[in-house]
Amino acid sequence: MLVQSVYIHIPFCQQICHYCDFTKFFYNEKLADEYMEALSNEIKTNVDGEKNRVKTIFIGGGTPTALNLNQLELLFKVIDEKFSVADCEEYTIEANPGDFDEDKAKLLKTYGVNRVSLGVQAFDDQLLEDIGRLHKVKDVYETVNLLKKNGISNISIDLIYALPNQTVEGFEKSLQEAVQLDLPHYSTYSLQIEPKTVFYQRHKKGKLHRPPQEDEVQMYKILRDTMKKHGKVQYEISNFAKSGFESKHNLTYWNNEHYYGFGAGAHGYLPGKRTGNIRPLPAYVKQAMKDGHPILTTDDIGLKENIEEEMFLGLRRLDGVNKANFQKKFSLPMKELYSDSISYLVEKGWLYDKTDAVSLTPEGILFGNEVFAEFLLEDENLRHLR
Repeated sequence: MLVQSVYIHIPFCQQICHYCDFTKFFYNEKLADEYMEALSNEIKTNVDGEKNRVKTIFIGGGTPTALNLNQLELLFKVIDEKFSVADCEEYTIEANPGDFDEDKAKLLKTYGVNRVSLGVQAFDDQLLEDIGRLHKVKDVYETVNLLKKNGISNISIDLIYALPNQTVEGFEKSLQEAVQLDLPHYSTYSLQIEPKTVFYQRHKKGKLHRPPQEDEVQMYKILRDTMKKHGKVQYEISNFAKSGFESKHNLTYWNNEHYYGFGAGAHGYLPGKRTGNIRPLPAYVKQAMKDGHPILTTDDIGLKENIEEEMFLGLRRLDGVNKANFQKKFSLPMKELYSDSISYLVEKGWLYDKTDAVSLTPEGILFGNEVFAEFLLEDENLRHLR
């Protein structure tokens, strides 16, 4: 079975951010020890043999670097046993600024981690405090310098815009400070209000003061212009990079390719099915230790779903969905299924219909969800799939 990538979820955090709806729990050393044992059993149960070749590995969270040194090393040893790290093109770990000391930075380098994604979110100490972050702006600079000192220069940072009480001027100031670091990669997202978060509760009570929509649109346009000016190419709706430093792991998702998903709440995509793991920690640990299969949901992915996902995910990339690749993959031309949708979206000014691909226009990016909805297959389309 050809699996392109591996995602491993570490759900522990030192503090829970007000906007986060990922599977996460406050770090506890004993609980983390139990989790690491269960996670190791899940990986070993589901991956046959040793030194399997994969293109990318991504350790996400939560905050993976909330683990102590021994727990991190255990994780790296299991990964090193089951996957050929030496052949892995991109090996990423997520971290928070201020999480690293010299020993942790050296450990990453020793075990082949070659990319770090830092959850910076804003260059504003007051705003960081308001959204539930522990770090300060100075921690960003110290962490970047520490990583570079230990041979890890492929660093990405996350920023969030349209935060409560954030102004256009405040976002632009954060953005300017971010690009002055001249890092290889930036991921920048508009705040989404997710259920079961602090911000969601405040929103329901009318106590969350978000910027108006026109300010959010202006922030996004400033983001695009600033990144372009500083040589960071937009290659996906929310992602910008120096040439050659695009996130290979995230491209696995957007290219609709297969990947393992390990850990509490993790999702995987294997041929013909998508899986979702148990989220609650005790239940995950119990099942992973019992049989190595802590799966909560399994969704069969038929041809219809596969085609829809090819369009939804592929259109997130700025170069869009390649027509020849689509025809090779599904044995029919894209226009045979989507001629009307493509014509409508081109007329709206939201889609480019080029010779080799369809892709979002700058205006279409602002209306991405409406664009994606046009590529849901209706009953009359299904005759082409039989």
